[in-house]
This record gives sequence, C-alpha cells and structure tokens, in this order.
Amino acid sequence: MSVPRPVMRARVEGGGRHRLAFGPVPSRRFGRSLGVNNIPPKRCSYSCVYCQLGPTTSLRIRRRSFVRVEDLVRAVGIRVAECRGDGQGIDYITLVPDGEPTLDLRLAPEIRRLKTFGIPVAVITNGSLLGDPKVRSALAEADVVSVKVDAVDPRTWRRINRPGKQLRLPAILEGLELFARSFSGETWTETMLVGGINDHAEGVEQIACFLERIEPARAYVAVPTRPPAVAGVVPPPARAVSEAHEVFRRRFGRVELLASPEEGTFGHGADPKGDLLAILAVHPMPEAAARGYLEEAGTDPAILDELLAAELVVRVVYHGDAFILGEWGGAAVRH
Repeated sequence: MSVPRPVMRARVEGGGRHRLAFGPVPSRRFGRSLGVNNIPPKRCSYSCVYCQLGPTTSLRIRRRSFVRVEDLVRAVGIRVAECRGDGQGIDYITLVPDGEPTLDLRLAPEIRRLKTFGIPVAVITNGSLLGDPKVRSALAEADVVSVKVDAVDPRTWRRINRPGKQLRLPAILEGLELFARSFSGETWTETMLVGGINDHAEGVEQIACFLERIEPARAYVAVPTRPPAVAGVVPPPARAVSEAHEVFRRRFGRVELLASPEEGTFGHGADPKGDLLAILAVHPMPEAAARGYLEEAGTDPAILDELLAAELVVRVVYHGDAFILGEWGGAAVRH
C-alpha cells in the first residue's frame, strides 16, 4: 500500500517550483538532459506502482492545454543560454514532466519550437495514448521517443501501471507498432521490472517478442532504484534480471540494463536553491548528491536542512540509501 506524504501546496512557474525547465540532469539514457516540464503535477494516465513521483493525483486520459508554448520555450531558452554561457553541455532537451507529456494538446508546436535551439529533442512517454493518431503525429516531431512497455498482457499491465479505466492495452500496443513503423526518428523502449509482478519468465518472453516486432533502436531493461509510489515495490532477484536481459538480447540484441542510479553532475543556474527544488519535483536525488549540488553551486549545503524542516522536501530511505524527494513526490516509502 502507499504511504501518504504531507500535503503541500502546488506552485506555478515564476512563483514556485513547477519550473518549465530544469537541469541539466545526468541521465542513463540521454547523457546530460535538460528537462522540460510541460505537465503540472501529477496528471497522468497511469499510476505506476514504481513511479518515483508518487501516486497519480489526477488520473486522466483526456488531452488539454496546460502551458503557453511561448512561456515554455522562453524558460528553456533561458536555461540553454545559461548552460552555454557556463560551458555546461546539453545532449538532449527532454520532455519528462510531472505527468504524461502526451496529455498536452500543444505538444507538437512545443517540440517544433524546442528544436530551434539546435539540440535533439526527446520525449519520454508511457505510450498510453498512442492509439490516437493525433498523439502519434505530435510525437513524430521529436528526434527520439522513449516508450514504456512494462507488460503486454492486460492483467499484469493493470497491476504494474494502474491505468485509467478507459484505456485498452491492445489499442496501445497497436498504436506503438504503427508509430514505430512510420517514425523517422529513433524509437526507444524501457521495461521496468518489479519483483513478483512482471519478472516471471513467460511475461518477459512475451514483452521481448512484442518488442522484436517494433524493432526499437534501443531497448532498456530497468529496475527500481529510487523510492517508489507503493510500499513493497522492489527489484527482482539479480538472476531474474540477468535472465530477462538475456531474453531481450537474444531477440534483438540492442538492449541495455539500467540497474543503478545515474552518475554525473546536475546543472545549476543563478538560483541554486530554486533550481534544486525544480529538479527534485521531477527527479529525486540521493541526499549526498543534493548536498553536493548546493556546495558545487557555491551555496551552503545546510539549505537542504532548512528545506526539510519546512517540509518542502522529504528524506526517504529506500534499500538503505537516503533520497530527497520534492514536494510532488506523492507517497513516499519509509523503510
């Protein structure tokens, strides 16, 4: 079951921590990734048991506009200029928001405008709306689209992803196949394995068989490394993870295992405290990394203690490691 966190007030761009751009953050897939947060917390079509942002507070599948394209592009432009001025590299501009990015009706023009910065644009999506031709068309504007495929049988899918009731898995998988065949960029997939839910041999083989049909440029097998939305969510045994990786490798070869947290430095601008809060709202960090971030930015690391005391962030221990979660981390696991 999930463990509720203190209720915290959401804030908007300009006056708080729902910043439209954050980072760059070190990414195991995208190198130094400048994050774009085009969805307010926590609006999503799934409420995955392993989500590092906690349970979904607004489960929805209807698309709508959330932010002005001009505001989003301006926020990203400021961070790009700051990074270039400080010599901080950016490998990708990545739409990886507080919820599902394809819920945004303005996704297509946002991507087109973001590409004018001359940096590849990626979208990380759960794929739940790919049955909609308009969503496929919007995603086609990107350079890379990374799609979640945690299960291909409805029962397991419902257990691990906890989708909106109107969603149907066959339509999602068919939409992903249609998208992958027509997309001129690179389709990547990520499969999160959770112990006791989707790590059984038959289910892994089914996922690999499906991915073989869509021929992703890259496929990632991941396990939970940060505090999840639901207590009791753990990685599978090491042997099961290794066997799953081998099944994927035999099917199509282009597979990588993500079994440890990212390593590398987080980018910062003129407001390290605000930048840290913006990152933590979307990307939980090990406590040591959060303190190191403030110190590297020339700010007193004790600021983190002030944020903890004010309950603007929380400390959560997961598998013996302390993490700092932002105010929209939803339910936190406290072991």
